Amino acid sequence: MVLSMVGLGLGDERDITIRGMDAVRGADRVYLEAYTSLLDLGPVESAISRLEDFYGREIILADREMVEQAAEEIVEAARSEKVAFLVVGDPFGATTHSDLVVRARRSGVEVEVIHNASVMNAIGVCGLQLYRFGETISIPFFTETWKPDSFYDKIKANRTLGLHTLCLLDIRVKEPSVEALCRGLKNTYEPPRYMSINTAVEQLLEVEEQRKEKAYSDETLAVGLARLGTKSQKIVAGTLKQLEATEFGAPLHCLVITGNVHVMENEMLSFFAT
Repeated sequence: MVLSMVGLGLGDERDITIRGMDAVRGADRVYLEAYTSLLDLGPVESAISRLEDFYGREIILADREMVEQAAEEIVEAARSEKVAFLVVGDPFGATTHSDLVVRARRSGVEVEVIHNASVMNAIGVCGLQLYRFGETISIPFFTETWKPDSFYDKIKANRTLGLHTLCLLDIRVKEPSVEALCRGLKNTYEPPRYMSINTAVEQLLEVEEQRKEKAYSDETLAVGLARLGTKSQKIVAGTLKQLEATEFGAPLHCLVITGNVHVMENEMLSFFAT
């Protein structure tokens, strides 16, 4: 049959496209991927309830374990039924979903992709031009014993070329705790955590202090964006030091470290200046 990969956009249940809605209502089984991003619908249980009411279909929660470890269940269902796999943003905003498509096509399942807005294109709302962005990076939560900094080299390379860097901030949902891993406990997870712009800047400056390669500084111009694509979105342009001291509110957050800023970009950013 068909596996439909349906992008939901960035806001709420109404951001789905008409093609996406047709695919959902025509499906025998509907899954919602709910760990790489969030809609502006509150907790997962509340989000599913609102989506079910709006789409008129029962929705199966596809958590990290199902998508990454039991993807064959979804593919197997698509062998005999029409399956819709719902993704916040665009279906290919996360590499996990490419893996699902590969599995399906290798199994002879037809795959339909229905695109939607994602952070990768909606980031242009701040006024920075999309074709002036370099490689996108992810910033993970640091721990006392684990502080990966591979993103630093990518920021440095982008800024050397005068390009902006979109920083996607860590989302930790249904992550096993260290204690659970050590004790072999199943179904024991940390509370959900969503990195804030403030934490991201703090970690960025910590890495710069250690590396001292001048990839950026606390005076580097950056843009913080919270709840992008929703009615409550917040955009602030300022130095990294200024953004670290700014309250952005509820998740999800992302950050842009600027490269060379064009005069027209500067004019747009002035509307969001601290």
